[in-house]
Amino acid sequence: MYTQAMDIPDESGKKLASVSNAPSEQEAAFEARIEADGRIEPQDWMPEAYRKTLVRQISQHAHSEIVGMLPEGNWISRAPSLKRKAILIAKVQDEGGHGLYLYSAAETLGTSREQMLEGLHSGKAKYSSIFNYPTLNWADVGVIGWLVDGAAIMNQIPLCRCSYGPYSRAMIRVCKEESFHQRQGYEALLVMMQGSEAQKAMVQDAVNRLWWKCLAMFGPPDADSPHSAQGMRWGIKRISNDELRQKFVDATVPQAKVLGVTLPDPDLKWNEARGHYDYGQIDWAEFWNTVEGNGPCNKERLATRVKAHNDGQWVRDAAQAYARKQQERAMKEAA
Repeated sequence: MYTQAMDIPDESGKKLASVSNAPSEQEAAFEARIEADGRIEPQDWMPEAYRKTLVRQISQHAHSEIVGMLPEGNWISRAPSLKRKAILIAKVQDEGGHGLYLYSAAETLGTSREQMLEGLHSGKAKYSSIFNYPTLNWADVGVIGWLVDGAAIMNQIPLCRCSYGPYSRAMIRVCKEESFHQRQGYEALLVMMQGSEAQKAMVQDAVNRLWWKCLAMFGPPDADSPHSAQGMRWGIKRISNDELRQKFVDATVPQAKVLGVTLPDPDLKWNEARGHYDYGQIDWAEFWNTVEGNGPCNKERLATRVKAHNDGQWVRDAAQAYARKQQERAMKEAA
């Protein structure tokens, strides 16, 4: 759902090298397939830097999906109607499924799920900064669907053409489900904007608080993005951060007009010469402060995730015990 983390340095802070010591034939075959817009599969040779880049991006993408369940999950028991509760339960369940698809894709690169989760739970691995902010009222749930999932879709559609086969195929289903999430969020806000003045004020307040955070989801400016150039050369990433951010702004302004809300940017205006909307400056200091673990809900989100993982240990143990019994039974029958 959220791929901002592809542009966040790994825990060492170093940019991955693209140079390998591979035999020239393998290197040439890899480069030729990338140049031809082909797909790299798990059994194919790939540069170690390519593998590490994918593991970092896919695992952080997966972390964002499962941490992203938390802000909305808080509102399942407080949804205003049975219909809204059912929709929200389905959506949160979808996000958990997206995390599983993505962890599975990363496992094909030789990294275990346990390793990836250890990185998340220890605080070494990153996830989308947007989830380190609180959801203060029901309108926040709708704005997450409209703006946060809208930004995610803008990020993720190009990933359906990612050069790594398992990742690109996983994203096809993810994008279909995210499209539903965006539409249901927007529809929920439309209903609120037809309600009382208090409901309209709630929607506007949620938009005011989350708009700039959503623009930051696309990652730092291209000039400050440590992984973008190499990721685009390898076909992992297709469109730059700044281009995606501009596409999102251009698509969202008309939607805001229909909805009847004001986007909180006094510099937002149509630029006839560029054919795009101009917009103001993002507070990158706040963004990096949140990425580094100092946002309003960083500690809360991580603690909740670790507790959920620990509380679910008995389920994993039971599943493994059942799998062993099934395997033993199959071996006895085969004998």
